[in-house]
Amino acid sequence: MFIDKVKIYVKAGNGGNGCVSFRREKYVAKGGPDGGDGGRGGNIIFTIDKGTNTLLSFRYKRKFVAENGGDGAGAKFHGKNGEDIIIKVPEGTLVRDALSGKILKDMSDCEDWVCAKGGRGGWGNKHFATPTRQIPMFAKSGTKGEEWELTLELKMLADVGLVGLPSAGKSSLLAAVSDARPKIADYHFTTLAPNLGVVRVREGQGFVMADIPGLIEGASDGLGLGHEFLRHIERCRLLLQLVDVSCIEGRNPIDDIITIDTELEKFSPELATRPRIIIANKVDSIDRDAFDVDEFEAYVKGRGWELMYISAYTGENTEELVAYVAKRLEELPPLTIFEADYLPEDKILSGDDHEITITRDSAGVYVVEGEWLFNLVGQVNFEDRESLGFFQRVLLKSGVIDKLREAGCADGDAVSIYDFEFDFIL
Repeated sequence: MFIDKVKIYVKAGNGGNGCVSFRREKYVAKGGPDGGDGGRGGNIIFTIDKGTNTLLSFRYKRKFVAENGGDGAGAKFHGKNGEDIIIKVPEGTLVRDALSGKILKDMSDCEDWVCAKGGRGGWGNKHFATPTRQIPMFAKSGTKGEEWELTLELKMLADVGLVGLPSAGKSSLLAAVSDARPKIADYHFTTLAPNLGVVRVREGQGFVMADIPGLIEGASDGLGLGHEFLRHIERCRLLLQLVDVSCIEGRNPIDDIITIDTELEKFSPELATRPRIIIANKVDSIDRDAFDVDEFEAYVKGRGWELMYISAYTGENTEELVAYVAKRLEELPPLTIFEADYLPEDKILSGDDHEITITRDSAGVYVVEGEWLFNLVGQVNFEDRESLGFFQRVLLKSGVIDKLREAGCADGDAVSIYDFEFDFIL
């Protein structure tokens, strides 16, 4: 079974809580707080599995929850870090936020990617001892791990895509020029799922070719199978549009070209402008009375496309086609890698619960509190400029800065958000 789109839920582990503990031993002069820190929650990590080309493994398992960090203990014992969960996906998988549809990561020729970070472990009371506070009776709780509703969408990595009507000979061509062995039969919709084949040009060199189910008129409205799988040629650098010029089925090859071009345009205007070669297939069975060669060639030339005649069945001109395609690929840009369009702050700002409370303590410091802010502070490294910039953007976009102004906070006033203090600057 071929599955190329699934929805899953992932959650990183929560951080363990810090411990409140004191060292009390006979004959030990110096005791004091010795509560250990909580462990880090496990991460959710995506990695590429080059041995698969389907999301079938997600058919029955769609919920992934990493282990929570262990709580700290006395004697400064650190809590156990939670185990990470490794999720293997085929190369070419797009990871999207299910709610917004925005791309988080394109798993194509990249390193392992941490999708959801585990929560930080809370500090034990040993961190809060000062000369004036020698018996701290409190510790920090661990922060929550990140969670996502994700859509995994497979877009195969192929240099060349084969498109055409059913029975145009796409599978036959793939079988003739590569080691792939797709099912071939003399009825429509033999191909029910995309097929990939590696076409070898010379020693150590070649390209990948993708064959998708045949398109029919109305595919963009849900008819047939091919339109559902067109996503697998969105990365392709070159399209080969196969046309049956034998006219055995009584179709006009020009009408066939128009049908496919229309469906490509409806699916993606950008895909329809991709470099394309018209492959006139089945030249071994041409009906000269039904096929007007001059009219056909004039139409293709008028659209600015290249044209080649082949027979996938007899092998006529297939070697010349492979050599020419390899030469064209050398001139074209590399495979499309989709850039992430989901900003880090989008995750924080996507929810509705951004309630905060603002109070002023005896020293005149504005104290800002809120559950979502508590989790946010636990994810920010205030020693890192980029992470600090992210924190500032969230405060601005979430309205925290505006609410501080409304509460009377003026330029130079001190603001505290869960032990992080800064001067308010208008």
